[in-house]
Amino acid sequence: MEFFLNDKAIQTDKPGGMTLLDFIRYEKQLVGTKIGCREGDCGACTALVGTLKNGEVHYQSVTSCITPMANVEGKHVVTIEGLNGKDLTPVQQAFVEAGGTQCGFCTVGFIVSLTGYCLSTTQPTYEDAIGSMDGNICRCTGYKSIERATHTLMTQLNGLNANAKLDWLIKNGFVPDYFQNIQKELSSIHPSREPTNGTDDHHKAIMVGGGTDLYVQCPDEITPHEVASVFDRPDLHGISVKNQRCEIGASSTVTNLMQSSEFNAIFPNLRKYFKLISSTQIRNMGTVGGNLVNASPIGDLTIFFIALNSSLTLCNATGKKRSIMLRDFYKKYKTIDKADDEYIEKVWFETPGAGTYFNFEKVSKRTNLDIASVNSALQITLTEDKIKKIDISAGGVGPIPLYLKKTSAFLTQKELTAKNVLSAVEVLHDEISPISDARGSKEYKSLLLRQLLFAHFIELFPHKFELKKFV
Repeated sequence: MEFFLNDKAIQTDKPGGMTLLDFIRYEKQLVGTKIGCREGDCGACTALVGTLKNGEVHYQSVTSCITPMANVEGKHVVTIEGLNGKDLTPVQQAFVEAGGTQCGFCTVGFIVSLTGYCLSTTQPTYEDAIGSMDGNICRCTGYKSIERATHTLMTQLNGLNANAKLDWLIKNGFVPDYFQNIQKELSSIHPSREPTNGTDDHHKAIMVGGGTDLYVQCPDEITPHEVASVFDRPDLHGISVKNQRCEIGASSTVTNLMQSSEFNAIFPNLRKYFKLISSTQIRNMGTVGGNLVNASPIGDLTIFFIALNSSLTLCNATGKKRSIMLRDFYKKYKTIDKADDEYIEKVWFETPGAGTYFNFEKVSKRTNLDIASVNSALQITLTEDKIKKIDISAGGVGPIPLYLKKTSAFLTQKELTAKNVLSAVEVLHDEISPISDARGSKEYKSLLLRQLLFAHFIELFPHKFELKKFV
């Protein structure tokens, strides 16, 4: 395996399942990257990964504690040591001047995340800069000093020409000089591990996409071994819309969806929905296929796509394909209709037409970087004020992600009124079977889903529904 770590070319025979964090700290003794939760939750281990695309290097932040080494082959990995220079960088200096650090354990992750945002090709804004650190947790500062440091930096970047940003960042000390040569260096790397197509012995290895769930659930089963990485497989990437059908490659990430003009055209509120999903680092890593095959009863993308009547295309080791509706993919808790040698190739759905509306809602203990207590999505098609068709999904209220078939059928062909929505609640409660756990009692989850059902209609039709009509 070959990649660049800061300013040095790395060649290693370490297994692809080894985590990037362990390689950084224990093989290269770069201990500025901290070990915190080892679950991608705290951000102390944040590193940057630069990928060569169309002749340019695009950097994204990742939590290195759950990043498989196989996923950085041919790329540029940047740790805090790779950002340090003779003097403090402007990002580091801003934190010092604003008092943005106390114990210091989390500081490295914040610095790396914010520097990664400075390297992005988007026009910088304060809001987005703050958002780039939504996967970094600090237990000391109260965040206000970090916000002040960020505001100072965004003032410096205001009006910067995106096409000349790297040169400017190097000249002004945000990143070291060696960044100028990374594009050329990555161009000379030829991956030694070609992404598997599932047709050889390599498919017997554990198949890994982003690794964001596998490395939390069963790290000891993965880290010592080679893995069948599909994260960079070209045939499993891409988002296309053609003939009223949207197809999404299974290895596309949540960030890919958020940055897709085609997907945003279908869902104008997409950014609002997906900012509720995990954190920037995890959205950069987590794949659509991984989220769906994980079979979590509260998987956010699962709930999102079920309401769209989505289908999956699965492929086996011989290349044979079959399709199945996503709602039928889940059989019982953590059990799916997939053979051992099958993998998800893509998810697809018919794009909403005229008179069709969509909404996604989620409740969790924290706004960002948290799994749902209950989540729900709704797609509704109206003919004047009558519900022609409606599809509702819900998570956290049963052993599998649910398509609320009975509730959807009850509301179909009814007038769009608060009375009918209130009447649907009784049907909804008969259709779910929540249990009490760490995320809330079964009574609380039932109440949450009822409120999310109301929220769908209030959000989509504010001129017609008000909260007081549902009280």
